[in-house]
Amino acid sequence: MPWELTVGIVALVVGLTALVVALVVLRRSRHAAAPSSGRGTPTDRPQRPQLAVVVNPSKESTQQAMETVRRVAGEAALPAPRFYETTVDDPGTGQARAAVRDGADIVVAAGGDGTVRAVAEGMLGSEVPMGIIPAGTGNLLARNLDLPLTDPKDALAVVLGGIDRSIDVGRVRVTERPPDEEPDDTDHLFLVIAGLGFDAAMVADADDQLKAKMGWVAYFLAGARHLHGRRMATRITVDDEEPVEARLRSIMVGNCGRLPGGINLLPDATLDDGVLDVAAIDTRGGLAGWAQLFGEVVAQGMGVQNDMRAKIGRIDHVKARRATIRVEDGEQAQVDGEVLGKAVQIETWVEPGALVVRAPA
Repeated sequence: MPWELTVGIVALVVGLTALVVALVVLRRSRHAAAPSSGRGTPTDRPQRPQLAVVVNPSKESTQQAMETVRRVAGEAALPAPRFYETTVDDPGTGQARAAVRDGADIVVAAGGDGTVRAVAEGMLGSEVPMGIIPAGTGNLLARNLDLPLTDPKDALAVVLGGIDRSIDVGRVRVTERPPDEEPDDTDHLFLVIAGLGFDAAMVADADDQLKAKMGWVAYFLAGARHLHGRRMATRITVDDEEPVEARLRSIMVGNCGRLPGGINLLPDATLDDGVLDVAAIDTRGGLAGWAQLFGEVVAQGMGVQNDMRAKIGRIDHVKARRATIRVEDGEQAQVDGEVLGKAVQIETWVEPGALVVRAPA
């Protein structure tokens, strides 16, 4: 074979090899740059996004949030943000839908847990991401998303520079109420925790003035009044399993479990795992039982499990896509801190990946 032909073949092989290597490197670099959710890459987003802010005007801290949004938008040469104020009749759902119709690239809920829930209801199915500027007492979803809780500017930085994450949404329907309660066939959305019993009674009795002055501590003060309440007879059915009967203090269904005060009630709950975590909570023996329960919650939040059988304060977990809970006589029910009144039976289920939220990168 002439040497010129040999050199030509070698050059061709080297060139093809270099091309294949270049294509592999390019493909890997693109894959590495993409976020795990597959959404929200910088190239996918508008360079000058239109912000819409659904704001609860009754919260004093929301005024600071509005000023921060205006200032940052101006400094970044963004379009003038649009503000939609909530009302008593519509706490944010209609405003969120209006913002989407008006062409918002991201809709921000500026307020407490009630505002976040209402805005989330309006955002479902839109594919437009929801951002959060926390301005409430509990700020439950914000805590579980690791959002900044005290500085609106830091929270807005996540809104503008974070990633889009699809999370699950929980639903509760009260299917039976006590005879003296008005029937209600509404499906109530929750993002963090729904519950029957002690936790709902604590939420219902929390004083609004104390919440304004002391924050989430007001809930614990309200709960102290119910430590010696009666245990409720409960019948729980999860998915297609056989019903289980137990006497409990509280039954909770969680999408995630981080609460104020550093408490992680459901350490295995994840916002995007497609299931809910059902927690059965019980105490006996008065204050000693509550003390053991508190120690149990703190320990499990640190990854330590107590396998003792005879416990006077305990919390048991099971994962499920759907659960039906029935209680004797009726007990207070709540979703993310909103009281639903007394319920004899509730049905709850998960809607996987139904909501897109802006989360820290």
